[in-house]
Order: sequence, then C-alpha cells, then structure tokens
Amino acid sequence: MKTLREVKIGETVKVVKLHGEGPVKRRIMDMGITKGTEVFVRKVAPLGDPMEVTVRGYELSLRKADTEMIEVE
Repeated sequence: MKTLREVKIGETVKVVKLHGEGPVKRRIMDMGITKGTEVFVRKVAPLGDPMEVTVRGYELSLRKADTEMIEVE
C-alpha cells in the first residue's frame, strides 16, 4: 500500500482508497479527493508538512496526517 505521503514531487498518482473515519474522511472527500481522482504533487514543505497538490484543477495544501489516509497507485 502506497500513500500520498510517499509520492515524490512532480509525480501524478491516482487515488485508490480513502482510509479514515467519519468527519475526517468526509472533509477529504469534500476537498475533491475521491476514488479515481488524479493528484499531482507540486511542493512539499522542508519538514514534510504540509504538502501542496493539484486536484481537479486547483491547488490544495494537505497536512501530513491527511496524506497518510489517502492510498494511491
């Protein structure tokens, strides 16, 4: 299982599954990250938190804890 946190800068990946429970999972889905969505990793902060990605044509910053819940291929 590969998570979004492990993806390198400049790579595009596809979301396979969202882990997490209730409101946390709902918040991630509300940001446009759903199964089958392509995610492009733009930048990662020096200490790895947050990560800036492009999803559905807009930039989004995600916390490290959130990126660990997103399984990708």
